[in-house]
Amino acid sequence: MKPIYQFLISSTVVLMGCSPKNKTTEANKAGIEINQKIITFADFKKIKGVDNVQEVPFQLFTRLDSVQFFVSPDKNAAHLKMPYNKLDNYYGFEELGDFYSIHYSINNNISNSIEAFVLKSEFTASFDLTLKGINLYEIRSSTLKESQDVKNKSFNKYGTITEVSEQEFKTASTNRINEALVKNPKIKLKDDNWIYADNGKETMITQNEAVSTEEGTLSNEYIGQSPSLHLEIFKENSDETAVSYYTFYNVKSLANFEISTDSYPQILPGKNRISYISSNNDVGSDFAISQYTAQNHNLETLLYINFTNFKIGDETQAFWKDDKTFYAEVYPTNSAAARGKKQKAAFIKIQLKDNLL
Repeated sequence: MKPIYQFLISSTVVLMGCSPKNKTTEANKAGIEINQKIITFADFKKIKGVDNVQEVPFQLFTRLDSVQFFVSPDKNAAHLKMPYNKLDNYYGFEELGDFYSIHYSINNNISNSIEAFVLKSEFTASFDLTLKGINLYEIRSSTLKESQDVKNKSFNKYGTITEVSEQEFKTASTNRINEALVKNPKIKLKDDNWIYADNGKETMITQNEAVSTEEGTLSNEYIGQSPSLHLEIFKENSDETAVSYYTFYNVKSLANFEISTDSYPQILPGKNRISYISSNNDVGSDFAISQYTAQNHNLETLLYINFTNFKIGDETQAFWKDDKTFYAEVYPTNSAAARGKKQKAAFIKIQLKDNLL
């Protein structure tokens, strides 16, 4: 059982004489009176604990070894000095001047929860998180040309990754080399089915609604065509899960969806490479590059990286500046918007080593 934390509150009273003659002397001999008060968790307001994180307005994070819990949003109020425990959750509910109001479960027991007030200077709210101090190179696993590596935990084996300014991101995007996906006018929706219409002949590609699969009911959205690969690209969404992915269809061959990516594809014409970057449902985010072989309608993984310390923003805006330099919008792993508060977007540049692929 954790000990009850105590903090001694002290106040200083300066005693000065009234005689002008003795003013300096008495001031130098100022006396100190100390009033002590013991503060425990019993001094805080008891509340119902958080049993649904989705109902929490925002979470708070700190890099300090210890933080202060105040009984009221006043810097002169009684307070506890609390050691930081990485397993503790600090659920923010309100901003009050220099303070956040939090709900805190003592020893992670939601039936023993209190309301406390913490200094904004000691915490960062989820909507204010940035990449400052984050190790962008940290990875959980990787695969290079079918050789999986779960021991190496750094991206420096494959290249460099750095945070860049939004201005650099926007400037570089004007020179992106991955092709734009364009709508093929021969792909049409007819009676809830996607069809390919050419010279009076119609070929059904896939149903658009109510397709029952093991993952649930699917609906398919037509995204566009890759002019260089001659592939039609669809986004498949499940009504029963949050999972979506992108599938590719070659209208010149059998109607099938044998290849797919977990996120919006970036296609490098001339190299027949397809990449994507997406948030991983488990840890961090995934970055993958594959080689497309038209002869057998197959994707071969060239590189896969599971980064651990950031999630992906707008995946459709990721791009290649050249065949070794990739840009994307990201957020810190714990970043989240709150009511009236937007997440702080960050931007990264990935540069692969020469001859890596």
